[in-house]
Amino acid sequence: MVSIDWQPSASLSRLKERADFLRDIRHFFAKREIMEVDTPLLCFGVATDPGLQAFAVNVSAQKPSFRYLQTSPEYAMKRLVAAGSGPIYYLGKAFRAEEVGRKHNPEFTMLEWYRPAWDHLALIAEVDELMQELLGTLPAQVVTYADLFLHYFNIQPHLAELSQLQAAAIAKQWVAATDLPELDKDGWLDLLMSHGIEPYLGQERPLVVTDYPASQASLAKTRMIEQTVPFQVAERFEFYFKGIELANGYHELCCAKEQAARFEEDLTKRKAFGLAELPIDHYLLAALQEGFPPCAGVALGVDRLLMLKVNEKDIAKVLPFAWAGA
Repeated sequence: MVSIDWQPSASLSRLKERADFLRDIRHFFAKREIMEVDTPLLCFGVATDPGLQAFAVNVSAQKPSFRYLQTSPEYAMKRLVAAGSGPIYYLGKAFRAEEVGRKHNPEFTMLEWYRPAWDHLALIAEVDELMQELLGTLPAQVVTYADLFLHYFNIQPHLAELSQLQAAAIAKQWVAATDLPELDKDGWLDLLMSHGIEPYLGQERPLVVTDYPASQASLAKTRMIEQTVPFQVAERFEFYFKGIELANGYHELCCAKEQAARFEEDLTKRKAFGLAELPIDHYLLAALQEGFPPCAGVALGVDRLLMLKVNEKDIAKVLPFAWAGA
């Protein structure tokens, strides 16, 4: 008889810590009178971001009819906010079709919340409060995306030419000058960020990166930075601690027309990259069209946060059943 490892990937003591951790998260929001919501996991629409890949599920036995496991509860939650829900949070599963690794499991637990009438700066402060309460961290340091690139590469990322970004990667021997990958500007920025900046972020205290390039705004508002050569930035932030990306937040875009244009731009990029074509979520666009209040929102990876709390290096060690044994 073939021996099968049926045991949980995390120890029972870790799973008790996980249960306590989820309880503490809910307590944080209960104290602030923020309502917990459930949203559908299988939907007609899904995030079109070229950097996110979704699982498609055929929901009909008669003919192909697909819905998508959600990479985030964002779209449904925004519909609730547009309907007048007030501040809300979600604590549950999300799915991304990505490689399995020490920090990645295709099925994972996400905490996401929305604060009507807030901007991203107010929400940064609340995420920092959550981190301090759950992990006992020092107050977070806030830096801009440009600050980081100027510090690590002496490059102004918002104004840099493609050749400057390529030269920086070649100098670090991350790519060969004779065999450059076919990347657009955002691709090169991501390469420099992931290889030369992210591993060093938030080593002593959480670090918040703000003012991303406007081309990486996704569902965030943008604003103009007025200087000799003006440029736009996205009112978006990411939290890092111990070199791990934990949270991604926006001062949310409220304009349906602009959001539709960004979705179409995403689909154009997906086609160019040879990625699966995905349906646009017209329910979200209709909600934005009806009237979406000024709002800030953030998504946070709970499993990664728990890894940091209990000092585990592998996400499998904080999950009841990791991908390989699920």
